[in-house]
Amino acid sequence: MACMTSRPLTVGFDLDMTLIDSRPGIRAAYLALSARTDTYIDADLAITRLGPPLEVELAHWFPEDHIPEMADLYREMYPTHAITGTLAMPGAREAVHAVQAAGGRAIVVTAKYEPNAKLHLTHLRIDADELIGDLWAERKAHALREHGASVYVGDHTGDVLGARTAAALSVAVPTGPCDAEELRAAGADVVLRDLTEFPAWLADHYRSTSA
Repeated sequence: MACMTSRPLTVGFDLDMTLIDSRPGIRAAYLALSARTDTYIDADLAITRLGPPLEVELAHWFPEDHIPEMADLYREMYPTHAITGTLAMPGAREAVHAVQAAGGRAIVVTAKYEPNAKLHLTHLRIDADELIGDLWAERKAHALREHGASVYVGDHTGDVLGARTAAALSVAVPTGPCDAEELRAAGADVVLRDLTEFPAWLADHYRSTSA
């Protein structure tokens, strides 16, 4: 289990289905891409498996050689269709504020295309100290290490892998496609019901590791 006593408090957060409920916006973006390309996409199915990079989902609907082009098109269309329909998850702003109120830094490390991720944070007034995009699973560890994060909070087994690769404490919330049992089996150190429980957990954890 990681300890926070040897380094300043920095907590990383995943974005989709951890800080934001992007399902309505992403569903709208996939429907728009489907109409634009005249290609069937089951948007309701796609939003049940958020987490991995966009290209993983597009591979279910487009030939391999079309995926880079479709990814670029989706990302171009995304701001028009996905930003205003996306909501903050319960407790998201409070979780970020709890880190900052404790004198720490709250960073967001996400697989989402970074410019679009920034639009979400701005629109929803989630005031993270840093945002790093385009990183998934163990690759998230690069940013977590670089910024000295001792805790990483996410909803997916890929987030657990990122935290463990970075030797950070893995705090998981079963608010995305992975349930609590899956997250524990993947190696999560802590599983909270959702982010509304995070400020109290952080206060207890910070006291115990600073004693």
